[in-house]
Amino acid sequence: MKLQKCAIFVLFTLTSMVSAALELRGEWQQGGVIIGKVPDGTHIEYRNKKLQLSPAGEFVIGLGRDADKQAALVTIDSDGVRKEHRFDVKGRTYRIQKVTGVPQRTVDPDPAQVERAKREAKMAADARKGNLPLTFFAQKFEWPLIGPVTGVYGSQRFYNGVAGSPHYGVDIAKPVGTLVKAPAGGVVTLVHPDMFFSGGTLIIDHGHGLSSTFIHLNKILVKKGDEIVQGQAIAHVGKTGRATGPHLDWRMNWFEERIDPQLLVEPMPAE
Repeated sequence: MKLQKCAIFVLFTLTSMVSAALELRGEWQQGGVIIGKVPDGTHIEYRNKKLQLSPAGEFVIGLGRDADKQAALVTIDSDGVRKEHRFDVKGRTYRIQKVTGVPQRTVDPDPAQVERAKREAKMAADARKGNLPLTFFAQKFEWPLIGPVTGVYGSQRFYNGVAGSPHYGVDIAKPVGTLVKAPAGGVVTLVHPDMFFSGGTLIIDHGHGLSSTFIHLNKILVKKGDEIVQGQAIAHVGKTGRATGPHLDWRMNWFEERIDPQLLVEPMPAE
C-alpha cells in the first residue's frame, strides 16, 4: 500500500514538472499564433526544426489558413529527454467574396506584368525569411488603424468574376492619407512604393519569423533597416495596386505561413 502511494506521488510530481516546462498562450486554430515559453536549458522543436528562443525562453509559431487538424511540439530538457505535446487544431469556415471594379489589367495581366509580379512576390518573400533575434513578437499587438473592417482573413475572392487566391489579411477602410501606426515593434525589411498587385508595400519583422505586411499604401514614412516602436507612425492609407477604394490591408506571416492578424488584437474598438 505504501509503495502504491509512493508511485502515485512520483507520477503526480513528474506530470507537474512537464506542465511547468511548457507555457503557451493563444488558441490552436487555423490562422492562429501561439506564443510559448520554456525554462532555461530546455529546447523546443516544431515540424522537426529547433525553434529560436528569446533570452527569456519565449518562442512563437504560426498556423496557416489550412493547417492540419493536429499539431505537435517537442521539448528537450537539459538532460536530453524528449517529450511530445500534441494539440487539436480547430478548423474554420471562410467567407466567399465577389469584388468588381478592379482594373482588368490586374485580373488578367499581360506576360510582362506577370513577370513583374513574380519578381515583386519574391522580394516580399525574401523580406519575410529572416529569423531575427527580436522579441517584439511577444508584445500585445494593437490595431494599426481604427475603422470599418471590410475584408477578413481566409476569405476567397472573385475579382471581376475570376477566382483569386484566398485573402490573407484584414482590410480596414479609411480615407487616403489616414495615418497607419505600427501594431508592435520591429525592424523594417521591405519598402516598395508601387508593387503591381499590392501598390505601396511595407514589411516589418517583429522577430523569430513573425512579420507584418501593409499594402495599398499611399505614402511610407519609414525606410528599410529602421527599428520601429509600437504605435509609431509608419505610413498613410492609399488605394494603390489592386484596390477598389482606399483602405489598409494588414497581413501577417510566420515565415511562409499566412496567419490571421485579428487573432493577435482585441476586437476593433469604436471610432
